[in-house]
Amino acid sequence: MISELHFVILAKILKVKKLLFAVCISASALSFAQDYSVPAASPRQKVEQQFSMSKISVDYGRPGVKGRKIFGELVPYGQVWRAGANSSTKITFGQSVNFGGKTVPAGTYGLFIVPTEKEWKVILNKDFQQWGAYTYDPKQDVVDVTVPVNKLADKQEWFEITLNPTDENSGNLVIKWDMAQAEVALKPAKLDAVNKISEKLKEIKKIESESNKKG
Repeated sequence: MISELHFVILAKILKVKKLLFAVCISASALSFAQDYSVPAASPRQKVEQQFSMSKISVDYGRPGVKGRKIFGELVPYGQVWRAGANSSTKITFGQSVNFGGKTVPAGTYGLFIVPTEKEWKVILNKDFQQWGAYTYDPKQDVVDVTVPVNKLADKQEWFEITLNPTDENSGNLVIKWDMAQAEVALKPAKLDAVNKISEKLKEIKKIESESNKKG
């Protein structure tokens, strides 16, 4: 017969096993929570493009049309818009650039837009850490350029910003949503200096290559 002491020991063993099982379940749940998150209504995206002698990157939220009228209603004409969703859109230049005809030093900026039906004013602002455009201060603007709006043949459901190179030293910042698209031309601020540095780098690489062949 099993004594009372054996029952007590057996009960303690079962209790320990249940505790270990609970710990394992909790650890698995924590690991799952760390690997996954609740789907975002306006997912965040970061795009990066090699540009001239450095890179350009854009970090922004991507809202969807979702059956709504966008420009003129959800995004009012004549008012500053965050150019995306949630926290402000950030654009980083690894070198000084010519942004739509205006010089911008290397650095990170908030990207904002004032849309109208036919034109968009695209703004670079020193404050890139704000939420939306609620604390937007025009005194912090670095530059603004006005570009035409083109009508897309097909609807762009999710707001999108792309960096499209046109050659090794130029490209376009392309912004599109719903049926509208606008572009800002990008070039190095000092193209002559970039070309000179590029030629020197090519010479150095040629010397290194010849040296390696001899070695």
